[in-house]
Amino acid sequence: MKKEKVHSRKELAMLRKELRSNLTLAEAFLWNELKARKFESKRFTKQHSIGNYIVDFYCPSEKLIIELDGEVHNNTDAMEYDEKRTEFLEDLGYKVIRFENKMVFENLSSVFKEISDNFIINRG
Repeated sequence: MKKEKVHSRKELAMLRKELRSNLTLAEAFLWNELKARKFESKRFTKQHSIGNYIVDFYCPSEKLIIELDGEVHNNTDAMEYDEKRTEFLEDLGYKVIRFENKMVFENLSSVFKEISDNFIINRG
């Protein structure tokens, strides 16, 4: 029996590429702080697909997903979709943390603290 591929499915390659080329301002700002192992020497990827979902940022060594939410996430349909998506990812063993876009700009140190608090060694 062939094992289903969960990461970086080929059918999502073009969408991942498009999303990487069109980051939101908050995503670009945070990516500048996470890329090239700048944050606690951890490797992060941007716009990484897991299953049929594309997550904003993913740290493989920590099984940690970071999602940034703008105004588009502030409606019932989007909240239900995000909840279903988070449940799917957590069922696979990933930890999902979410920040509003404005948090990245207004309180980056708090964002960094929450990210590091969710590294496996700190999750307990």
